[in-house]
Amino acid sequence: MKKYSFIFFLVMFLIGTDTFLVSPLLPTLSELYGISSSISGWMVSAYALGYALFALISGPFSDGRDRKKVMIFGFIGFASSTFLCGFATSFELMILFRFLAGVSASFVTPQVWASIPVISPKEKIVKMIGMASAGLAISQLIGVPIGSYLAVISWRAPFFAISGASLIMILIVSTILPSLNIQSQIAQNSSIIKIYRGLLKNSLAIKYLVAYLVFQTGNFCMMTFIGSWLTRDFHLGVSGVGTAMIAIGAGNLIGTLFGNKLIARWGIPKSLLIGILSLCILYFIAPFSSSLIMAEVVLTLAFVVNGFIFPIFMTTLQSTTTTARSTISSLSNAAMYTGTTIGGIVGGILFTRFSGFFGIAFFTIATYLVVLLIYKAGGIFDSKKQETSKGSVN
Repeated sequence: MKKYSFIFFLVMFLIGTDTFLVSPLLPTLSELYGISSSISGWMVSAYALGYALFALISGPFSDGRDRKKVMIFGFIGFASSTFLCGFATSFELMILFRFLAGVSASFVTPQVWASIPVISPKEKIVKMIGMASAGLAISQLIGVPIGSYLAVISWRAPFFAISGASLIMILIVSTILPSLNIQSQIAQNSSIIKIYRGLLKNSLAIKYLVAYLVFQTGNFCMMTFIGSWLTRDFHLGVSGVGTAMIAIGAGNLIGTLFGNKLIARWGIPKSLLIGILSLCILYFIAPFSSSLIMAEVVLTLAFVVNGFIFPIFMTTLQSTTTTARSTISSLSNAAMYTGTTIGGIVGGILFTRFSGFFGIAFFTIATYLVVLLIYKAGGIFDSKKQETSKGSVN
């Protein structure tokens, strides 16, 4: 089981690294293409948009098919399109290749979340999910800074590195991962339309998906422009932003690795409430940072909390169904990347029109408060459900 956990860790690390790859490059690419900061976020949003649109198809498509083959197919497209990003000589070409990279990635990551309950013993499922989640967290700790350092050599280097690593992953998955030809009853008897028709009747699943979309909109509005903020207000270069992201990514990793213990002790409702309110307080403080050190400390603490609450979203989403978990996984990914798209666009406007980080921070706080309202409407804070929720992550 350990080798499968490590493979899933590597897959999520690689995809996570590519997701945030462009963020520290935005100032460099904006200057290269002669574009303003207000539209630079589209280079992040294009990837997210491709993922979000095709995740609606990739989930139901992969039900009943060999997930290993689907993952390999996705990785081939991912490696090719990311490689082409290194040859994007114009803003339009970069948008196109990033979009294609997102499309390809949408066929990779859902296979991870859908395969874990099948390939892992029941008592180790949460641990394996944590391992895969850690891959995403470490992608911010190691992957993004490495991308920043490679960009010192050339802005093309990070894309070529991710493409080469993807080819290696294709070999690893092909050689080690077992065939996962899971014949889902839904996939056999239902069309994609019928699958989604059934989910639309699941009001709780819809509420939680909307909440996750709103959360990721605020989350990625903040994350996408951290590098730009540090560059503009604290005069950091590309390598400096990479170094700053090490501490921030470390916070996310700590929250991901150790958050489950607190969630098990407090229960999901209390953990969600404390986590969201803590983020609101930290992001309220962030724009008032008078020094780089203060900004680093506040953002690092925020990312600790962010890593802590991520399993809560995944747990609550998976709890809404037992028959369409692959589709729910894809929809959650679609929600995340739709949020990334909106967050990148809105963030570019707010970053340009407001001084410092005030516009982005207050927008993010507003989205988080909406998330709490949606979860409240879903009944998660009802006292009768708290004991059940508390035991669901043990």
